[in-house]
Amino acid sequence: MLQLFSESLTFHLWTHSVLVYLTYLAGSREAAFVYAISSAGVVYAITRACSQGELKSCSCDPHKRGRSKDERGEFDWGGCSDNINYGIKFAKDFVDAKEKTVKDARALMNLHNNRCGRTAVKRFLKLECKCHGVSGSCTLRTCWLAMSDFRKTGDYLRKKYNGAIQVTMNQDGTGFTVANKNFRKPTKTDLVYFENSPDYLLFLFLGSLGTAGRVCNKVSRGTDGCEVMCCGRGYDTTRVTRVTKCECKFHWCCAVRCKECEDTVDVHTCKAPKRAEWLDQT
Repeated sequence: MLQLFSESLTFHLWTHSVLVYLTYLAGSREAAFVYAISSAGVVYAITRACSQGELKSCSCDPHKRGRSKDERGEFDWGGCSDNINYGIKFAKDFVDAKEKTVKDARALMNLHNNRCGRTAVKRFLKLECKCHGVSGSCTLRTCWLAMSDFRKTGDYLRKKYNGAIQVTMNQDGTGFTVANKNFRKPTKTDLVYFENSPDYLLFLFLGSLGTAGRVCNKVSRGTDGCEVMCCGRGYDTTRVTRVTKCECKFHWCCAVRCKECEDTVDVHTCKAPKRAEWLDQT
């Protein structure tokens, strides 16, 4: 089965192996997002590889043949429709394999979030068409189904991450119930998690490097600003001298010559937490 993977899967599997390790010990909303986006990545990569003829076991969607219609009228199926159902089936068999060998709450959570990721890719399938006729009159259309850019799937799952629902196992161990009765029950498209997230702003043995020592922007009010990034701990200021290329001129023919200029700037870095435990861990 592993031989089916193309090089396009390298990034997704690397991300899955690293980030799952960082979040494995906690069934947090970050873990939910990691499993969902990794599963979606496998679907996307396999489906694209099928359409591009990189895999011998699949090709374009064989069911998109003949005539069909949409709100604009009838059209002929043509081109190469992405075989999304094959990608979903492969991702389900491959990504879910480990979880199906374990019968516990975390495995059930992972299976649910994996499914959310797979269906998210299918959600953004789009119909692309080409017109045929005199002077582009579009008397005949040829259409095919294509996946949207993966960024749409990522943005969608990011919103699901923000709205993830904390759950607990039901009594018979087959599903979830909401941890807080004031919240709605999760649907098949909602990410679910069991435990609150750890404080990723501090150095953790799980792999989070925290924000201590990070360069921040003193005047920014955004997430890169010292006020936000340093979490109220304050920041250190160091004056450094940088050498950069300047006063560059083009000389005929054909060279660009520059001078070296020195520039003194202030660099701001977040202070470390005043905790001996943190210092010991570093």
